[in-house]
Amino acid sequence: MLDYKTSYTYRDLVERLYNLERLAVPPAAGERSGSFSSYDRSSFYNEETGKYENWGANDDGGGYIRQEVNGIVACEIEGPGVIWRVWSALPGEGHIRIFLDHSEEPVFDKPFRDYFDKFNDEGCPANFPNLAPTLSRGRNSYIPIPFQKHCKVVLDNGWGSYYHFTYTQFPNDVRLPSFTGFFDKEAAIALAEADRILYRRGRNNPRLQEPYFNQTENWTVPPGGKATVLNHAGAGAVCMIRVRTDLALKTEEQQRNALRQLVISMKWDQEDEPSVWAPLGDFFGSAPGIKPYRALPLGMDDHEFYCHWYMPFSDGAVIEIGNEGPESQTLAVDIRLVSLTKTEADQLLRFHAKWHRDAFLDLERERYEEGGDRWPDWPLLLAEGPGRFCGVHLHVYNAWKIPEQEAETWWYGKWDRKTIDWWWGEGDEKFFVDGETFPSTFGTGSEDYIGYAWAAEPPFPMFDSAFASQPYVEIDGNGHTSVNRFHICDNIPFNQSFEGFMEKYKANRWEEVNRCLYAATAYWYQARGTADRYPAVELQHRVGYDTLND
Repeated sequence: MLDYKTSYTYRDLVERLYNLERLAVPPAAGERSGSFSSYDRSSFYNEETGKYENWGANDDGGGYIRQEVNGIVACEIEGPGVIWRVWSALPGEGHIRIFLDHSEEPVFDKPFRDYFDKFNDEGCPANFPNLAPTLSRGRNSYIPIPFQKHCKVVLDNGWGSYYHFTYTQFPNDVRLPSFTGFFDKEAAIALAEADRILYRRGRNNPRLQEPYFNQTENWTVPPGGKATVLNHAGAGAVCMIRVRTDLALKTEEQQRNALRQLVISMKWDQEDEPSVWAPLGDFFGSAPGIKPYRALPLGMDDHEFYCHWYMPFSDGAVIEIGNEGPESQTLAVDIRLVSLTKTEADQLLRFHAKWHRDAFLDLERERYEEGGDRWPDWPLLLAEGPGRFCGVHLHVYNAWKIPEQEAETWWYGKWDRKTIDWWWGEGDEKFFVDGETFPSTFGTGSEDYIGYAWAAEPPFPMFDSAFASQPYVEIDGNGHTSVNRFHICDNIPFNQSFEGFMEKYKANRWEEVNRCLYAATAYWYQARGTADRYPAVELQHRVGYDTLND
């Protein structure tokens, strides 16, 4: 059922956009993922000194591999492989040319803007709103482009500003369908069906198996107490958790406190320490309090939170919700399981999710502080393999005293005419896989990683989509921001280790009185029987910590 495939149809590849069950399959030898982007090429690793130089360089709009006659080589990958995601902050009229399998003729040769706007040369605009969403000015396309031997992407002069090409390389014996630049009827229907599945995210569980166990129970969790909402023996996989509360009837402050005071933990296979531990609201992907959104694996509204991560176990599963607050909390919890034999479950990875603030673990902290060669890297996740990194919820509290000077436009001005340098999101994502000294994923900005663009300039909207969302941002940017990025088709496999960082240019305290605080919930899979290094975080570091007056 979940064995490795050595031959894929185009429909098989499209299914990976929404198949959460495949995330639990251990990486195959030779499977790897990464991203080509326009990051600032002046950042580099000095092999002689073992240090990183110009590591915080930030001219990220126009980097490339090399120049060709009419433009730049933006992406070049040996096959077999698939480009899963293409993103740009400002695609222009300059052409994108995609060359596959060493052909001298491109399969795609059109204005870069048309890559997002057109489909099969149809006269009308493309119509896959969930496969190719525009998120607060950021252009995204999750339409898979497979290749067997080699892929080269050239961006001609006038192509625009900023790009990402996110990909997976498969083992050499894998056979992938030939892409000609034209989607035939079967491929187009598969994409249309996927677009509809992603549209129904949260309303339907994207499972492929039928459930064999459903449980719905009401719980009252007293102060200092906990509810064991699942205690299941044997093998299986949790494929759905839904939690309903009455917190929407309470004040915003009560919601925020309660969803950090309530914690969810999950243990697989009678392990001593939980593989999942997070404040309840953060685990479901939003903070502070209830901030509605719908993504594929997680989401919430005022009445219900849902989780559709696929979570296998061989020898029992225990899910608990604890209450570290001063008041009792009433919850209704639905849980759904699917069937697995012990033999099947033994071969699968285990789901992990942990919440933390500034958890540098065993890293040399001074290297990551301003003046150190690893500044401004801030660790999202440090994990040991084999496993797969599948995403993060990032809660940012970036708050400042409002300047006395009145801005020319909007709240704090724009571009180089701001009354305060407030923006938190210049930081690039950097993912080091299996001991890499230079990251195979190196981004161009925190908002670009999520999938939007130009967020340092107003307006500051909220949005959601299957794989990325911004459930909350203050209307003037001053205060709380909540963002998600989920890697489903473009998950990051690792066999030895994964080190994921997000650049954080602002200190926890900046310009003396202001704050820039990060809290992350990372979602990943790792081998059965192995523990991660993230402990539970005390209540005092979860509640009341996000305030300008602490």
